[in-house]
Amino acid sequence: MDSKLYWLFSFVGLYWTYCIFWGIKGALSSKTSEDYFVAGRSIGTWVFVLAATATSFSGWTFVGHPGKILTDGLPYAFASFYALTIPFTGVLFLRRQWVLGRVFNYITPGEMYSDYYGGKVIGWLTVLVAFLFSVPYLGIQLRASGSLFNVLTDGLISTNAGMILLSAVVVIYVASGGLKSVAYVDCAQAVLLALGIIILGIITISWIGSWSLFTQGIGDLVKNDIMLGKRLTIDGFSNRVSMPGSIQLVASGSKATGGIWTGMMCMTYMFALMGIQSSPAFSMWAYANKTSIPFRWQQVIASSLVIGIILFTFTIIQGMGAEVLVLNGVFKNISDSNLVPNLINLMSETSPWLVGLLAVCALAAMQSTGAAYMSTFSAMITKDIYKKYYNRNASESLQKLIGRIFVAIIAIAALVVAIISTDALVMLGGLAVAYGFQMYPALIGNLYCSWISRKGVILGLISGLLAVTLTDKMSGLFPLPWGTYPLTIHSAGWGIFFNAIFTIAGSYFFPDNEDIIKVRKKKHAFLKEIAGVPNEKRKLIPFAWAIVFIWFLFGFGPFATIGNSIFSNPNDPLTWHPFGLPSLWVWQLCFLFFGIFVMWFLAFYMELSKPITTNNVENLFKKYYK
Repeated sequence: MDSKLYWLFSFVGLYWTYCIFWGIKGALSSKTSEDYFVAGRSIGTWVFVLAATATSFSGWTFVGHPGKILTDGLPYAFASFYALTIPFTGVLFLRRQWVLGRVFNYITPGEMYSDYYGGKVIGWLTVLVAFLFSVPYLGIQLRASGSLFNVLTDGLISTNAGMILLSAVVVIYVASGGLKSVAYVDCAQAVLLALGIIILGIITISWIGSWSLFTQGIGDLVKNDIMLGKRLTIDGFSNRVSMPGSIQLVASGSKATGGIWTGMMCMTYMFALMGIQSSPAFSMWAYANKTSIPFRWQQVIASSLVIGIILFTFTIIQGMGAEVLVLNGVFKNISDSNLVPNLINLMSETSPWLVGLLAVCALAAMQSTGAAYMSTFSAMITKDIYKKYYNRNASESLQKLIGRIFVAIIAIAALVVAIISTDALVMLGGLAVAYGFQMYPALIGNLYCSWISRKGVILGLISGLLAVTLTDKMSGLFPLPWGTYPLTIHSAGWGIFFNAIFTIAGSYFFPDNEDIIKVRKKKHAFLKEIAGVPNEKRKLIPFAWAIVFIWFLFGFGPFATIGNSIFSNPNDPLTWHPFGLPSLWVWQLCFLFFGIFVMWFLAFYMELSKPITTNNVENLFKKYYK
């Protein structure tokens, strides 16, 4: 065994031992189904900060994100704003869901939605969304991990064998200890994910030679594009460093000029990623917290500030630097799927131990999201389907057993999909987060707006799921007249458009009766008093919405095209400043820091994520629900 494989298997073995240790520890401490499914509502501050961050940013961030920057240039790098838009959803919804979980003892979001809207359908739809989210998302992580093992072991371990090994370890620790084990393993995974991205960025620069050679190399690539007339936008700029317009009318079967990442595509893609923290799984993360203290620290500091800066620097360096390495002869060729494994392999001769460490970083990133969705989906199946409809008197031990069985079932389902499917799996993964975003109207009704009716939410959710399916890449399997991503708008954007129309129309034409609305208004009054904006700051609500709209529209939306040339000429590298950065990268960094300010303003200053003491929750609950 050569030294690279020795270090690889040693680091992976240590990491898997750590995972299984927490699985055993979690199993020993899980006495009840509440302990198993929501960690006994005991997750501490920094455990949640790290665990929620790891769950939000999966192996796609580690492996796929720099690969897409390689193929699609800086326009795709606007996707790095998901470091802020994912927790933006949390700012709106997490604290209020935590309150409801405390006072009504919800374990699954299906319980919360069924209690609020009534009827069976919304509960079943919630489980359906969780399934549509979990299986393809987990399948992507499994296939990526198998592919990574295959490359790093020089073919010694096949892709399918790597997938099976990974899934076996994940099933062991998730099924054993439930959400508590997932949370504690996620703590290490969050650190490893961030550390790995930083190290790979440093490796890229070191192999290029220096920062100036890196920016010079990008400039040379742009000059080649202009000279050869390839990769050009409508304005004649290289799409490596320029967004291809605000929106494009693309005929079915044709491609957008200069690439698909227009302003509207970038903004609506952010809608899709916002679906991560509006998905049913994140409702359960809210219920599992001991206090609401960690929410704003995760949203503003861990995610927006730390991960945001890492994504807008080190992942862009990896993606943009890869073709410079090809230009310099370090790589013969490179693709989006093998970029990260090849960067890791650069250290095989000089620092084989680093190959092992980076492999564990990648593995941790891939496991971080999948494990949480396995755990939370098994809880929903157990509580919302099995216990509610088949065995109302199920014992605590039986519920835990059913949960463990479904952890294995969902892992097997994801594994089968990952083995059978290749290209379609990537399409399904794109659908997953867009499906999660369709829960927005249901959450808004449940937490803010009493006039949204049960039939309105059901009609909206069904129409949203259909619209997402019929406008995503999956529509390519059965070609439709409007094609994929019509008008260069992501399927999440089309989904929420139809979702909102049907939710509003359905609520108008099929309102709930006055008695139901009266009960809801009491719940909303309770939430407003305990978790609303303080009266003295309510006058700033229009300003808060204004800066959010400015950030969305100009930072990464249709008006972000201003950033193409506001600081320099994208086709003339001699004008790029500061630090040799093209104009669009500078624009992205400016709106990164503006976005961090927006997140701080909402979470801290407007107090949307201000901690609430358990005593205050209980006292106010008694006031409204005597």
